[in-house]
Amino acid sequence: MADPTPGMLWWQVEVIVNAGRPLGGMPVRRVVVRGPSMSPALADGDTVLASRGVPRVGDIVLVTWDARPGQLSVKRAVRPVGGGWHVEGDNRFGSTDSRTLGPARVHAVVRWRLWPRPRRLQGLRQGPKAL
Repeated sequence: MADPTPGMLWWQVEVIVNAGRPLGGMPVRRVVVRGPSMSPALADGDTVLASRGVPRVGDIVLVTWDARPGQLSVKRAVRPVGGGWHVEGDNRFGSTDSRTLGPARVHAVVRWRLWPRPRRLQGLRQGPKAL
C-alpha cells in the first residue's frame, strides 16, 4: 500500500518555519498524528484533517504552546482558560499537555480522520474517560 502521507516531511518543515500560523493561508490542513497521547481516539500514524473554527469542550484540536515553539500537538479541548485552552491527551500516561505546559493556543479543530478508517470526528466529545 502506498504511503498515505506523501507530504509529511514538507508539513513538518512548514510547521517549524510557520509556527505562528500553523495553517498558513489555507482553511484546512492535513496532519499526521505522532505518538500515543490521543489513544484510543487517534493512534500514531493516523492522518487527520484540521480546519479553522471555534473549539468546543470535547473537540479534538490542533494546538501550540509558547514553551515549545514550532511544535504542533493534537489534543482534546477540556475548558477555556484565560486567553487559551486547557487541553489534554486522551492517554493521560502518554501525553504532555496543559497539565504540564499550561494553557495552549488552539489553531484548528480536527474534523475528520482520513486514514486509516476514515470517519468524521466532530461531535465525538466523550473524552478520555468515555472512550
